[in-house]
Amino acid sequence: MIQFHSVSKKFGNYTVLDNLNLNVEKGKITFIVGKSGEGKSVTIKHIIGLMKPTSGRIFVDGSEVTEMNPQQLRIHRFKFGMLFQNAALFDSMTAQENILFPLNENTDLTLSEKRQRIDEVLSQVGLPDAHNKFPSQLSTGERKRIGLARALAARPKILLYDEPTTGMDPLVSEMIDGLIVKVGKEVKGITSVVISHDLKAAMATADKIIMLYKGRCVLAGTPADFAATTDSVVKQFFSGNVEGPMEFL
Repeated sequence: MIQFHSVSKKFGNYTVLDNLNLNVEKGKITFIVGKSGEGKSVTIKHIIGLMKPTSGRIFVDGSEVTEMNPQQLRIHRFKFGMLFQNAALFDSMTAQENILFPLNENTDLTLSEKRQRIDEVLSQVGLPDAHNKFPSQLSTGERKRIGLARALAARPKILLYDEPTTGMDPLVSEMIDGLIVKVGKEVKGITSVVISHDLKAAMATADKIIMLYKGRCVLAGTPADFAATTDSVVKQFFSGNVEGPMEFL
């Protein structure tokens, strides 16, 4: 679904992505992990087309993103739904109004079809009766779920999660992880890409993990591959040890 071919991104003399190669498989849950400053968010911005690489090629769903003009990029972004770190709900809108927003912007559905879609995604995230609640009336976990419902509403091909469990307590984090798996199983063909520092979630939830270090993919594989690796950088990161070959800025 997503391919990076020798992608580099430089800001002046600072290299964020350095000849990065990666593959994200269609219909799978892929976690992109790494310490802060390793290019995880920059990678997502390249996938969506918000940034262009200094060099290299990027393909999403068979189309080369790096060659798209502004109109093509606008259409390209319809393929994505995104759950932001803080859910990014509009405080002045109810749950159903938040979900309605992308449907009004990006679809030609009738009002009846939009209402049906809202009911569908609210049920999918386990909040079938939250239509008229404002964000201030929702718990942190519920706001996350409404954000996920909004991301799912336009039926994207690719669902992006930006640090979905950062700042969450363990119970809410586990609930969000369960939702990621649930959505991956229930929404036919959807590809999930999760940017995360939550290594426990990655090992328990991912079909594939991609670890970035110094702007490159240091290891890509299944959780079992990561558990069995002898790579010293990967082992240090996953063990949380300060001592080791990994450099800290």
